[in-house]
Amino acid sequence: MLARVSSAPTFRRLPRAVREQQMLDAAVKVFSRRGFHAASMDEIAEDAGISKPMVYAYLGTKEELFVACLHREGTRMMHAIAGAAAPDLPADVRLWRGLRAFFGFVGAHRDGWAVLYRQARGEQPFAGELAAMRARLVEVVAGMLDHALRTEGRQVGETDLEVVAYALVGATESLADWLADHPEADPEKTATRMMNVAWQGAAQLLHGETWRPPAV
Repeated sequence: MLARVSSAPTFRRLPRAVREQQMLDAAVKVFSRRGFHAASMDEIAEDAGISKPMVYAYLGTKEELFVACLHREGTRMMHAIAGAAAPDLPADVRLWRGLRAFFGFVGAHRDGWAVLYRQARGEQPFAGELAAMRARLVEVVAGMLDHALRTEGRQVGETDLEVVAYALVGATESLADWLADHPEADPEKTATRMMNVAWQGAAQLLHGETWRPPAV
């Protein structure tokens, strides 16, 4: 007599780090579509193909899960930008490569961008997380410009560097929102367009050429 073969499903046990990434992938998709308040842990668990108690066990509450998504996407973005350009390149080339990496990230991770800069904006306590990430990005851009200028034997005041960095980051974030809504747009061409808009003015300021209001 043939032995009965069990039809019970078998599950492959995955390493914790792999399972957490699956959960974060699902959470980023759900948060980007629904927003923090409308997103449900049930939907996130279903998207990840696991049970809801497992999501809580691995990553905590919905608020903790959202913060974990912010940290992962923000870290991915910062690593892409920081690793894009060698420090011995001219300032404009370094900035362009940083922009290309940034827009490349947005183009490849539209859900991640939506969570970082759309869903987190204005939501407490997530707005503080976003502000901290933006401050780090401004610091990276200012440091990139400062280093490049010092290699040319020039030095620009800290306030001027900070103002240029904030202006570049703000304009870049706005254009990234446009890119996120236009999947047909090419991220590299978008980076070049951003350079054409922003760098001409920034280059003149960093070289000491400033516009002054007319005398009244």
